[in-house]
Amino acid sequence: MSKTRKKPLLCFNDRGIYCEVANVYLDPWRPVENAIITHGHSDHSRWGHKNYITHHQNVPIIKHRLGDINVAGVEWGETFVVNNVIFSLFPAGHIIGSSQVRVEHKGEVWVFTGDYKTQDDGISQPYEVVKCNTFITECTFGLPAFNWLPQQEVFDDVNAWWAENQAEKKTSVIFGYTLGKAQNIIKHLDTSIGKIYTHGAVENMTQVIRRIVDLPPTELITRDTKKEDLLGNVVVAPPSAHGSIWLRKMSPFVTATASGWMAFRGARARRAIDKGFVLSDHCDWYGLLDSIKATGCEKVIATHGYSDIFSRYLREELGYDARTAKTQYEGESAEMGTSHEGDENSEKELEDASEITVDENLKSERSIRTLLK
Repeated sequence: MSKTRKKPLLCFNDRGIYCEVANVYLDPWRPVENAIITHGHSDHSRWGHKNYITHHQNVPIIKHRLGDINVAGVEWGETFVVNNVIFSLFPAGHIIGSSQVRVEHKGEVWVFTGDYKTQDDGISQPYEVVKCNTFITECTFGLPAFNWLPQQEVFDDVNAWWAENQAEKKTSVIFGYTLGKAQNIIKHLDTSIGKIYTHGAVENMTQVIRRIVDLPPTELITRDTKKEDLLGNVVVAPPSAHGSIWLRKMSPFVTATASGWMAFRGARARRAIDKGFVLSDHCDWYGLLDSIKATGCEKVIATHGYSDIFSRYLREELGYDARTAKTQYEGESAEMGTSHEGDENSEKELEDASEITVDENLKSERSIRTLLK
């Protein structure tokens, strides 16, 4: 007689990542009864669930986005039990209030990262390693080509760029999605240079975030704002504002985008941006690999991003039991698009990915094997 195959603690179905024993979903993309939400970006927190559970910092964020929902906030490390399944949240370092989900049942532990980064950005609770048997990880930037500089170095460059534009009596306009990236930019701008102005979508979300963390003062651009007021100062706006009438009225101005995709050659020129800063709220290649190793896991499930290449590398070069799973998460791929709030719920723009082929990345992998072992 053949043995009955044990069901996995978490599975992927047409609604999301599901824990059948507890009847709980993690970041579901279709309406469900019980949903644990990792963070506030719209590809992970969607409207229509009956009950929401999330970290308490994320509560005002998703209520701002989703309206009147039934949501409970918990602390990091606080356990809650559903039908003998033990759940807890731990910092993911992605944006403010972002969490990993730890799921334990009968001694087996799974961790779902949601979106995460290992760099400390100085505004989000830093990523925390969580030991587990199975690790469900995003791999938005799961290629060796992605290797981030320390964020403070990037912001030093941002502030130097702003100062240069000010000397030329131009307005500096920097694009970043409204939840997470915009506040990270605002937090690190040097207000001794000048004032920080904001687009309405950025200002609305920033006022929500101010309930959670301290941020420098910002001034909303209104119909009464004159372009002379903006000269020499900096404007933080969503990517959807690029090319708009709203922006053209600010002339003369210089534009910049802060995104992990700026690591691609030609990305800045393709989007008609004057300056590109490589700044991401996700792990780079080394951050992903270091995180996996630190968990002590035996199995890895790679979700959104370069999942096929990444899982293949984990299997063939590092010996992990690794596979992929399809989800409806978008990662930072949607950052450059448009939406009603300018956040990540927008059209994907991955055309720059064609600039690095699979063969080129496999060559890069071989060249760094000695660093990984």
